[in-house]
Amino acid sequence: MKIACHIQNAAVYELVNSVLTRAGFEVQRFVSETALLRGVRRDDVDLIVVDLASEPDADNSLLSWLNMRTGDATPVMILSPLRGAELVAQVLNAGADEFLPRPFEAVELTARVNALLRRSGKPQQRRTIEFAGYSLERDSGRLQFLGQLIELTPREFSMAWLFFSSPGVYISRSTIGTVIWSTDSEVAGRTIEQHVYKLRKKLQVGDKRIVMIRTAYTQGYRLELCTPE
Repeated sequence: MKIACHIQNAAVYELVNSVLTRAGFEVQRFVSETALLRGVRRDDVDLIVVDLASEPDADNSLLSWLNMRTGDATPVMILSPLRGAELVAQVLNAGADEFLPRPFEAVELTARVNALLRRSGKPQQRRTIEFAGYSLERDSGRLQFLGQLIELTPREFSMAWLFFSSPGVYISRSTIGTVIWSTDSEVAGRTIEQHVYKLRKKLQVGDKRIVMIRTAYTQGYRLELCTPE
């Protein structure tokens, strides 16, 4: 699936590109609004992502284009460092399908992209993950290492999917609690470390660690590839 991006900030684009490419999408960058509008008229894309870095003027060309899109069902996601209900309402009323404030977590961007594609009648892109010899199958809830099954509970698999979908990226405790327990309450918070501990042990291959889940108490957890000794 192809995602068209108009993101002028290089650091923001690199993050978005990295997250979406890891999730299995093909990302195409357009450096200007004109190039974006020409590109999406010329080629079919499955999703359009635009970064709105400043307050839009009343005659903003992007908002005008959104207002005039008739018969085009391609979903549009707006990213922005700006906050405020009025801006969100302005963008959504103009015709955008999603507004995601930044900074954001990689797992949230991937989830929102997949949700947009589902709502537009397009299937989720990623049903399997391959990383460092590990294979995860979302539909069956199976985790294997080089063909050998690793038994996981449903919650352990959901946690593994979060980590393996964004290796090297910290995932906060609140995100883990919301995604897996549907809550960020203290009850979920007290059990996260226990689940991480069990998952760490199950990911170990014999006496070797191929990957590790690192903890940073101010940032959360992330999956890392271990350096061979």
